[in-house]
Amino acid sequence: MKKIAGEFKEFIMRGNVMDMAVGVIIGGAFQAIVTSVINDLIMPFIGLLTGGANFTEQFVILKLPEGVEASEITYANAAEKGASIFGYGAFITAVINFLIMALIVFLLVKGINKIADARKKDEPEEEPTTKTCPFCCEEINIEATKCPHCASELPKEEKKKDTKKKK
Repeated sequence: MKKIAGEFKEFIMRGNVMDMAVGVIIGGAFQAIVTSVINDLIMPFIGLLTGGANFTEQFVILKLPEGVEASEITYANAAEKGASIFGYGAFITAVINFLIMALIVFLLVKGINKIADARKKDEPEEEPTTKTCPFCCEEINIEATKCPHCASELPKEEKKKDTKKKK
């Protein structure tokens, strides 16, 4: 039992698990922001375009219990009244939420990649410090003239010209 507890502790303390936990927490908070943007900013405009319809409240009554009028059923009280409904409006809202969330994540990742690429361009490329012996295929110092592994004389290499285009 002690071994399993130790392995579990090691698993939890790995960097990638901790990063994932932070990502899930931030993702939950981020979802609240996106939901607010959708419900408070976007859906009212969609409601204006559709004549004031609230998509979440859109449904079709599939089964109406005896003694209950259709006008009494709302999306919120349908289960309480015993009515079966097809809530297509909630589905449409969920799809819109997903598409907006996906667009925002896409734009964030694209922006972060652009910043990372800009940083990579600013860093000078490192010159190689090793090369491969053409006879024994072992890795050796780039300035070596004789392979320390197979004792072969290495052919002299001409220095390669920088063929990169300057921007």
